Amino acid sequence: MYLSRVIMVLTADTWLPTEEELTVKEVPLGTPALRAGSFHMGKYCEAQNNEFMLCRDETNDPRACIKEGKEVTSCSYNFFKAVKKSCASEFTSHATCLERSSSNYNFVRCRKTQAAFDACVLENLGIERPDYGYFCLPKIHATDRPAPVETAPAWMNNDKAQKLKELPDDFPRDHRPWGAWGTGSPSFGGSG
Repeated sequence: MYLSRVIMVLTADTWLPTEEELTVKEVPLGTPALRAGSFHMGKYCEAQNNEFMLCRDETNDPRACIKEGKEVTSCSYNFFKAVKKSCASEFTSHATCLERSSSNYNFVRCRKTQAAFDACVLENLGIERPDYGYFCLPKIHATDRPAPVETAPAWMNNDKAQKLKELPDDFPRDHRPWGAWGTGSPSFGGSG
C-alpha cells in the first residue's frame, strides 16, 4: 500500500494561529493515570474525538482543526475532574498499580484495582468499560461540518493532458517495451 506524504511549506503568506488560539487547559496527568482512565475516557469523549479525527483526516491541515482539538482536551479534562470527584481512591489505586507492576504499564497484574475502578465509574458516571477492540470497530460519525470540496488538479485542464484522450487505439498501453520489472528485460527478471 502506498501512503502519500503531505509536506507543508511555510511562506510569509502562511497563516499560523496565535499563542492564544492554541492555549488550552491541559490534563495534568502522567502516563500511568492516563492509561488507567483511557478506556472510560475514550468512551466519555468519543463524539469529540471522532469529530477531531474526521476533521484532521478530511482537511490534512492541523490548523483547520484547532477548535475540535480543544474540545477533545476539554472533554478529557472534564472526565478526569468527574473521576476525581467520584472515584478518586479507586482511580489512584489503579494508576499506582499500573505504574509499579511493570515497566510498560501492563493491565495483567492490576485486574483487581481495574475491577474496582470499573465498578466505581459504572456506578457513579454510568460509563461501562468498553471491550478490547471497541475503538477499532468502524463507526459512522454524523457531523455538522460541510464535506470537503474535491478539486481537480490544475494539470488536468492543461491542453497537453487533454491530448492523451486522443491517442489512437493501437497505441501501446503496457510497459513491456520499457523494460519494467519482469516484463522483457533480462536484467530485471524477464525473458528478454
